[in-house]
Amino acid sequence: MGVTPFITVEGPIGVGKTSLAKAISEKFHFALLKEIVDENPFLGKFYENIEEWSFQTEMFFLCNRYKQLGDINTHYLSQNKSVVADYHILKNLIFAERTLNNGEYQKYFKIYQILTEDMPKPNVIIYLNASLDTLLKRIKKRGREVEKNISPLYLEQLSIDYENTIAAFEKEHPEIPVLRFSGDELDFVKSAQDLNYIFQRLTTSLKESSWTNNIILNGGC
Repeated sequence: MGVTPFITVEGPIGVGKTSLAKAISEKFHFALLKEIVDENPFLGKFYENIEEWSFQTEMFFLCNRYKQLGDINTHYLSQNKSVVADYHILKNLIFAERTLNNGEYQKYFKIYQILTEDMPKPNVIIYLNASLDTLLKRIKKRGREVEKNISPLYLEQLSIDYENTIAAFEKEHPEIPVLRFSGDELDFVKSAQDLNYIFQRLTTSLKESSWTNNIILNGGC
């Protein structure tokens, strides 16, 4: 974990990760790192037939996120420029473990370990969760073509996987604060009050770390 603020926003599909990451980027003047989704040529096929297209889909995401994080480290973090991302690389294991068979997962996990061993680690994780009903409504509202065949059961299982993974992460990495927010209770897209509440929690968390005091007090990088 480095000394330059690196914030990641995580949570299941449709919970609002990108919207919140954009808002944080604008508020604190952090560089914004967005994951590649629509560019994945296997994603639409994946939602139609998870078993057949899962390995290709997950490998595409892993390789692209590896490249993105390497570029962010070179062009921003290593130059003391703060970053907020709308994903954490650990999501790759959440999705892969849910969709790959055991043999594929073991191969995938070995590649994951090799690629991520030198990746930059976030200083703060913002974890968004929401009920299945809320997630389905938001997915339908944004109307992405590749997401039209998402199974509610798959999404529900994915949400459970996220809960378990974040809980395990908190135990294994007590030095990295995880800020939890409920999408059922907060609507940071429509409510300025809700968004400011998240900003306040994030500001407090960053100020508690001595290496961020000057950056936050000066309004960002």
